[in-house]
Amino acid sequence: MSERVIAITGGHGALGQAVLSAARDAGGGAGLKIAVIDHAMGNPVPQGVLALGGVDLTDPKQAEAAITGVISRFGRLDVLLNIAGGFVWQTTDDAAPAWDRMHALNVATALNASRAALPYLKASDEGRIINIGSAAALKPDAGMGAYGAAKAGVHALTQALADELKSTRVTVNAVLPSIIDTPANRKDMPDADPAAWVAPADLAAVILFLASPESRAMTGALVPVTGRV
Repeated sequence: MSERVIAITGGHGALGQAVLSAARDAGGGAGLKIAVIDHAMGNPVPQGVLALGGVDLTDPKQAEAAITGVISRFGRLDVLLNIAGGFVWQTTDDAAPAWDRMHALNVATALNASRAALPYLKASDEGRIINIGSAAALKPDAGMGAYGAAKAGVHALTQALADELKSTRVTVNAVLPSIIDTPANRKDMPDADPAAWVAPADLAAVILFLASPESRAMTGALVPVTGRV
């Protein structure tokens, strides 16, 4: 992963932090440059990592400004990891439907960041976009309609964009995790067995493979990462 520039959206969350840590470990030196883009910076970023906070990625102009900030600092962009997103468990008859909010937080963020990054990714020898889908979108259970529909939109974006970019060196893939072992999920599901869930570090390893030059034969893939759920 050396001599590459990676932009991570949603880098302050549990998965974003795991990917940031794994990317720095895999970089093996000063050649790897990393930018973290998020609406808030709840965790400090390591020295040398570009932190772009206060960014609302549901706004195309703010997404474009953030990517421009990455280019201004590093001069190029090779990998976009669209980790920013949101989750809600909500039945369809809820008085305040979250369908629009789930679409904005999951689909619009990935779309806006990808559109802003595309000119720079096309200039890379090995451009990569990796999105975060969800196994729950394949067969949503009760209360997962809004979230599942949004993540299905991420799957569609991944496959359509991959097909559109087949004449370039940019690949677009998505990982489809089940429940990720995060502090928030442990709090929300105290009776569950987190050993069956997906460890953030394990999911980060799959994401970074898809971000690597070695994944060049894969595009439009929806990769299940479901632990033992």
